[in-house]
Amino acid sequence: MTISFTIVSDGGDHPSSAGPIGAKVRVAVIFAVLVALYGNQQPAGAASNATQPVPVTQEQVEGTVHVCSTCHGFGGRSISPTFPRLAGQQKDYLVAQLTAFRDKTRADPHARTYMWGMAAHLTDPMIEAVAAYYSGLPPVAGEPGTSPEIAVGAKIFAEGILSAGTPPCMGCHSAKAEGAGPIPRLAGQHRAYIAHQLEAFASNARANEIMHENSKSLTPEQISEVTAFLATQ
Repeated sequence: MTISFTIVSDGGDHPSSAGPIGAKVRVAVIFAVLVALYGNQQPAGAASNATQPVPVTQEQVEGTVHVCSTCHGFGGRSISPTFPRLAGQQKDYLVAQLTAFRDKTRADPHARTYMWGMAAHLTDPMIEAVAAYYSGLPPVAGEPGTSPEIAVGAKIFAEGILSAGTPPCMGCHSAKAEGAGPIPRLAGQHRAYIAHQLEAFASNARANEIMHENSKSLTPEQISEVTAFLATQ
């Protein structure tokens, strides 16, 4: 069965312009397309021991990436802070997050709203292929700025906040915020997206023991400062 669909774009991303309701409607439509494409495939974790994951074709990978682009932007270069930029993200991190969305083990509100349904029918081979595609793209470069917050944020990133017991971010995310393996790239990511994730980690809305400990003492001002720095990288 062949299913054709076209996403009309003028080169930009539009989810943010229609608001949360419009974004949710788009997600529902895209989910329906994915079900039609892959509804007969079981995620590898749900398959029996005698069943092997169904290999994916290049056409299927391209179709899935095309669907992802509706929210995450063509080439993974989202312009809406609701949806993270995927271009140049670490492959292992993408695999881990897509798997967690599919298995419903990542349960923060945005995961439930946007990604549980989207990832429900992704097989392990498809997750690997999509992650490889996005990790191989050139990342979005940061934009230079002059805000005083940037220098303060750079200090937090490099040195942590000893008085609060917050370790340096660069200890895991690398000196240039590029990440490694399952540790995500933060450089060039939407400032508002990173701020939202830090708040989710701090409240345990997004469960991660290490990041909860590292973010729970950050003030709104400190989050604004470190994200201002990361936006320039």
